[in-house]
Amino acid sequence: MKADIVTIFPDFFRGPLDYGITRRAREMGLAEIAVHDLRGFTHDRHRTVDDRPFGGGEGMVLKPEPIFELLETLPLASREARMEDRIAGRATQSVILLSAQGERFTQQVASQLAALDRIVLVCGRYEGVDERVSEFLADREFSIGDYVLSGGELGAAVILEAVTRLLPGALGNEASTRQESFTAHGHDEVEDGGEFIGNASTCGSNGLLDYPHYTRPAEFRGMTVPEVLLNGNHQQIRRWRRERALKKTLRNRPDLLDGADLSIEDREILSRLGKS
Repeated sequence: MKADIVTIFPDFFRGPLDYGITRRAREMGLAEIAVHDLRGFTHDRHRTVDDRPFGGGEGMVLKPEPIFELLETLPLASREARMEDRIAGRATQSVILLSAQGERFTQQVASQLAALDRIVLVCGRYEGVDERVSEFLADREFSIGDYVLSGGELGAAVILEAVTRLLPGALGNEASTRQESFTAHGHDEVEDGGEFIGNASTCGSNGLLDYPHYTRPAEFRGMTVPEVLLNGNHQQIRRWRRERALKKTLRNRPDLLDGADLSIEDREILSRLGKS
C-alpha cells in the first residue's frame, strides 16, 4: 500500500511514522508512506497556503490551488472514476480529506482502506479547507471523533496506524485483529440441540469492546486473576470473556450493541444484565 500525506507541517510525521507497527510495515515493504509539504506548491515569496473566506468570518481557510496542484503530480484516477470504483466494489485508490465535518472514521473504514493500493490524506488546518477540495478533489471526508483539532495531522497519523496494522504481515500474529474492540468477523458457533447459540472461540470481540485481559503474576498486591481463566476449561473461558465484553460494551458503548452480531447466548446474557 502507498500512502501520501499532504500537510503544511511535514516534520510532524517524523515521530508517528518512525515507531511501532507503522515503522515495521514500512521496513518490511508493506507500506510506502510519502509526506508532501503543501508550501512547495505555492507561487509567491511568502509561500501562502491560506486566505480569508469569502463572506467574512473568523480565521483563515486553506486555499485550493496548492492542494490541487500537489495532487495533480500523483498517479491518481479522477475523482469521478474513484467514486464509481468504490460504488462498484473495485476501488484501488482514495483521496481523503481530514476535517471535523467528515464522517466518523471506524474500524470498518480502516479495513476498507487497508485493501486499497493507494490512499492520499489531505490534512486540513486553520478554520478549514476551501470547499472545492471536498466537492471536486477528495472522494471521502473523515473525522476521527466528535471534537475539534487544530489540524488534520493527528487524524492522519491515527488513520495510518489503524490501516497499516491491518496489512497482511504487519502483525506478528494475524489472529490478533480478530479479538480486538470493534472488529466484527462473524460467529464460529457452538451447537446445542441443533441450535447455534454462540461463538466457539475463547477470543473475538465480534463488534463489541474487547474483554478484560490478565497476565502473570496470578496474584499482585492482593489483586487476583479470575479463577475461571486459570482452570483450563475453554468453554467456561469463552463464556466468561463474552459476558465481560458484553458487560463492558453495555456500560461504556451501548450504541455498539445496536449493530452487533449477537447470538442467542449473547441476548440471554444481556437480558440478565438488564438490557432488553
